[in-house]
Amino acid sequence: MNDAKVHCAVEVVNVSKYFDDVAAVDQVNLKINKGEIFALLGGSGCGKTTLLRMLAGFEKPSQGDIKINGVSVLNSPPYQRPVNMMFQSYALFPHMTVEQNIAFGLKQDKLPAAQIVARVTEVLGLVQMEKFRSRKPAQLSGGQQQRVALARSLAKKPALLLLDEPMGALDKKLRMQMQLELANIIESVGVTCVMVTHDQEEAMTMADRIAIMDQGRIMQVGQPREIYEFPNSKLTAEFIGSINLFKAVVSGGELTCDELPGQVVAGEANAAFDGPCYVALRPEKIRLEAGRNLDAKNCAAGKVNDIAYLGSHNVIHVRLDVGAGQGKVVQVHVSNFARHATQTFDFEQSVVLSWDQDAVVLIKADQP
Repeated sequence: MNDAKVHCAVEVVNVSKYFDDVAAVDQVNLKINKGEIFALLGGSGCGKTTLLRMLAGFEKPSQGDIKINGVSVLNSPPYQRPVNMMFQSYALFPHMTVEQNIAFGLKQDKLPAAQIVARVTEVLGLVQMEKFRSRKPAQLSGGQQQRVALARSLAKKPALLLLDEPMGALDKKLRMQMQLELANIIESVGVTCVMVTHDQEEAMTMADRIAIMDQGRIMQVGQPREIYEFPNSKLTAEFIGSINLFKAVVSGGELTCDELPGQVVAGEANAAFDGPCYVALRPEKIRLEAGRNLDAKNCAAGKVNDIAYLGSHNVIHVRLDVGAGQGKVVQVHVSNFARHATQTFDFEQSVVLSWDQDAVVLIKADQP
């Protein structure tokens, strides 16, 4: 048997979904590996939730097929699929205890009482909620409710776990804490997981791989670092993290960027195409120094336009004052390594930006 088939838990084959002749999901093809946490990431209306609902069986594709462990589930209703879904609202029964909430699905499947007790105890231990088994949802914090919802989702040992905006109901600090905790629990169980989120940090923290969606289509699939460092389109580059984009062109292997003065040099691997493009620079990969002395390559002069102190780093906006890019504002992230910083910048101060050639990513301009 082909190894790719052995390790593929979910396969989405040319799936589209139309609502009133509008494609919410448009010819999507995906393969998700067993035991993988896979994130569908995109803005509102991009199609990620519709795709998740088709995996769950709540929506039927207009075309295409969905396979779980190699078997088509296209004609299987939700209750017959080896799938459990954890909703953003957690959907816990308020009149039931934690223990009763987790046992509900197992009782519906008519499992023996002793087996239900054993399984409930097992998943309560997994999410560290044994001491709260007799409480009702209203007596729990948001993070505790989330653990109970996860335990209930895992109790039936699904082949596929679906998470719909799993951190949406939590405050920022608890959300960051629970991201790692939830990912660790899922990985320890070994269940395949597909999560939907619009939060890029959440996707990059929890997921093994990410699919960026826009207007129903998959724009790029890859590991978090791959998508961040090597975006394949302007849309992906702008959606993940912050980025500075400059219009450029590659002709005969030569890169010309009129919006940046001097010569811009990119890594050889990035300059393997001809035509209009963008020079893309992440803010943290740009160095900032006082003064106006320019070298010939990979640098630009400007004046400090704005400063935002964010604790771990400063976000500094520099307004370029030379060349075709005059007036263009470039974002730079300057890390705060020491409490008593020796280098400070003031508004309207003349500064020089510089970067290494490996920091330059070229993106084709004919892509979204």
